[in-house]
Amino acid sequence: MISILAGLEIPESDLEFVASRSGGPGGQNVNKVSSRVTLRFDLERTTALSPEQRSRIRAKLSSRINKDGVLQVTSQVTRSQDLNREDAVARFAELLRKALHQEKKRVATKATRSSKEQRLQEKKNRTQIKQARSSGKKAWDE
Repeated sequence: MISILAGLEIPESDLEFVASRSGGPGGQNVNKVSSRVTLRFDLERTTALSPEQRSRIRAKLSSRINKDGVLQVTSQVTRSQDLNREDAVARFAELLRKALHQEKKRVATKATRSSKEQRLQEKKNRTQIKQARSSGKKAWDE
């Protein structure tokens, strides 16, 4: 089981791993060993997620989900298939955590009277400095 949030775990049976040849440097080893790991997670078939969670993931991760509703995460960080598999699972869990995280609603507040007055006073001071600069006399000469 892969723990995502408190009360939410994805069974490993819902994940499919596909190994393929990794690109990049690696010498003779790269042509023989399938070290890239692609994790595939079918959003439609899983029973671990509620319909609201599915729709939230679909909305937040739409660029990573194909037309069949499968979320794919690929890892080719190391030359080891086992380490790439662990990395793909960790990245998958983090993606789901971020997608399912609900932002707190912002409570609209008003600026206080003193903060408005302070802002206006700072603007007046800045204006005086700039006017003094353009007229040739210094602000501290006044």
